[in-house]
Amino acid sequence: MQTPRDLVYRAYTSSLRRQLPAEQLPRHIGVMLDGNRRWARERGAASADGHRAGADNIAPFLGWCEEAGVEVVTLWLLSTDNLNRPPSELEPLLGIIEGVVTDLSQTRRWQVRVVGALDLLPPETAARLGEAASRTADVSGMVVNVAIGYGGRREIADAVCSMLEEAAAQGRTLEDLASTVTVEDIAAHLYTKGQPDPDLVIRTSGEQRLGGFLLWQSAHSEFYFCEAYWPDFREVDFVRALRAYAERERRFGS
Repeated sequence: MQTPRDLVYRAYTSSLRRQLPAEQLPRHIGVMLDGNRRWARERGAASADGHRAGADNIAPFLGWCEEAGVEVVTLWLLSTDNLNRPPSELEPLLGIIEGVVTDLSQTRRWQVRVVGALDLLPPETAARLGEAASRTADVSGMVVNVAIGYGGRREIADAVCSMLEEAAAQGRTLEDLASTVTVEDIAAHLYTKGQPDPDLVIRTSGEQRLGGFLLWQSAHSEFYFCEAYWPDFREVDFVRALRAYAERERRFGS
């Protein structure tokens, strides 16, 4: 049952949404889902409880994006640095990630894609994530990239390696490749190849740094930093991010 406060919140959020100019909203949003552990710590709970609370907020967030007409969402769920955490924390976290990605795929509402260095993950985790993505390969809805075992530097290194392997398979020399390689050639080998670059990148928890997220793709992105921890990130926070984005003049370096 909704309380009077809930009704006021919904009315306020709806009012903000109606003010958003549809022609100035982002096509691709990247999100750094930060603050799960601090959220748990402040409640005297275990880190896993914070990660579960964060996982529970993902599907509602995707619904808000869908309603706003967003075409692609990239969610950073696990970085390459996170893989160095103690097994006592990492193993439950991997299980939570496997569960939420599987749940998202089973709705068949969105096309789920896994981006990251899957070879760094436990084989069973990589297999389960791959199965989830395959389950939605024919879904025509919003694309949801789940960045797992992801690091921006690793992605660029992987893209360059892939480009070199392709050139070798074509019988090209390194000298030939070096004289002709372009930015577009490297972009064609990124994890997100074929997708538009993110227009807006959101980071929760008050931290104001990229941390290696979409380093290549975010060259012209707008950034929005929110104080709320990810489990507390609400629809009104999202709408405020869209409003801030719509009010900015994007210059693309010109």
